[in-house]
Amino acid sequence: MRNLVWMLCATAGVTLFTASLQIQASLQPTALQKMSVTMVQEVEAMTADETTEALVYLKDQAEFSAEEIPQARPDRNIYVVNKLKSHANESQAELLEFLDQKELEYKRFYVANIVLVKNIDRDTIVEIAEMGEVRKVLANPLVTGTHYFRHEGGDEEAAVAGIEQGIKAIGADRVWSELGVYGEGIVVGGQDTGVDHKHPAIAKQYRGYSEGRGGQAQYDHDYNWHDAISAPLGGGSNDCGYDLQEPCDDNGHGTHTVGTIVGDDGTGNQIGVAPKAKWIGCRNMDAGDGRPSTYIDCFQFFMAPFPTGGNAFESGDASKAPHIINNSWGCPKSEGCEGNEFVEVLANLKAAGIWTVVSAGNEGPSCSTIKDGPAHNSATTFSVGAVNGRNGSVTFFSSRGPSRFDGAIGPDISAPGQFVRSAVPGGGYRSFSGTSMAGPHMAGMGALMLSANKEMIGGVDSLQSAVLETADAKTTSRGCGSDTSTSVPNNVYGYGIINAFKAVQKVLFEDAL
Repeated sequence: MRNLVWMLCATAGVTLFTASLQIQASLQPTALQKMSVTMVQEVEAMTADETTEALVYLKDQAEFSAEEIPQARPDRNIYVVNKLKSHANESQAELLEFLDQKELEYKRFYVANIVLVKNIDRDTIVEIAEMGEVRKVLANPLVTGTHYFRHEGGDEEAAVAGIEQGIKAIGADRVWSELGVYGEGIVVGGQDTGVDHKHPAIAKQYRGYSEGRGGQAQYDHDYNWHDAISAPLGGGSNDCGYDLQEPCDDNGHGTHTVGTIVGDDGTGNQIGVAPKAKWIGCRNMDAGDGRPSTYIDCFQFFMAPFPTGGNAFESGDASKAPHIINNSWGCPKSEGCEGNEFVEVLANLKAAGIWTVVSAGNEGPSCSTIKDGPAHNSATTFSVGAVNGRNGSVTFFSSRGPSRFDGAIGPDISAPGQFVRSAVPGGGYRSFSGTSMAGPHMAGMGALMLSANKEMIGGVDSLQSAVLETADAKTTSRGCGSDTSTSVPNNVYGYGIINAFKAVQKVLFEDAL
């Protein structure tokens, strides 16, 4: 639909402008104010018999105070999820009745008070936007992963005995050998292109893995895997298929990121920062292409995982939520995302005590290139830029701040993200580059920290503070935002490069935490 709008603008700009004025003149001001720019553009370009998808955000969103939420898991998670579900059930009722009368297909969310409406025509979009209980109506555009996927690094690489450079660069190997912490007891969720759960470097770290008689591998995917891609997003085919009941990776990116978090095959490929942590997964992209709704769907699964084929409202179990979520993807404004799709979602995940780690983006080296959600929202995410693990210098592609969303300094922190060797589907290994590779280093380090001090679980602010306070500070003369040559934090490195050894020492031995 966006391509149609652009083509019309190029070939018949006057006609489109006239049609736009006619449509806008027929709308009530309240409807126009609630519809996103991309949604308005879609409505303007649609004929009467065309349909699209819309994300409807209810005006009445659940709110939490620090005093009301239990501090310990799983009570904290359970409380937040139960309140969100109850709130959604009550406040969505009138909208759902309207949609049922129209015989429209929809998907409900509680992770934020949102309803995805499918196959909706332009007149019905306007009707919904005019409802008093509706706060905003956003488009659900197809977006590509090319901004975050940098599959550079060469051909298949043979097994390399030893510890990967990025792990050494942040001192994670010293955490293992000197502090005896490997990530035990911590679960990291990864939403991405899927995961090859049988890869030898990550198979035993899958929470659904167990050994049967004779050491034979067994897999239980209930509460450990969800596929948000139930049908083709872009009209093509997919090697893995759709609505998968067990993990599969249709791209390689997801397996690579999970490998950097937990990977270790026991025979020399030590590719993961927290090799005894567990992982669970959610596929949010169709061969690299996603929609805001598929990202939200995976966030909801991690809020309270449910059995394969289960219902998030009826069979989710908040006690099985991961402690950390890695997000090596973005929702670019250049492809139709508004930038505010995930604000309420991320706030509710934080309220539940789940730490959201996001890659800053690969739009550098210019300033103010942290511009896509969720990385650009400094209040509810922790963004990670990329450095060369060998010399600590920022990579040319790493996005710089200030954030175009809220003007905040970004990234929060930096980590190795260039020529990072990790797992790929089929049992092999390759080196990829990108902030997609930096984020998993941070997620793995977070698992080490929480494993070392489980009293920190759920305390997102304390965890983030410990990371920032122990980072190896880096300055820059790039001059982004109000940066000077001595500024820390700054809009290139954030607070500096993560230091796993110092961070774990801090949470182990300092009473302040």
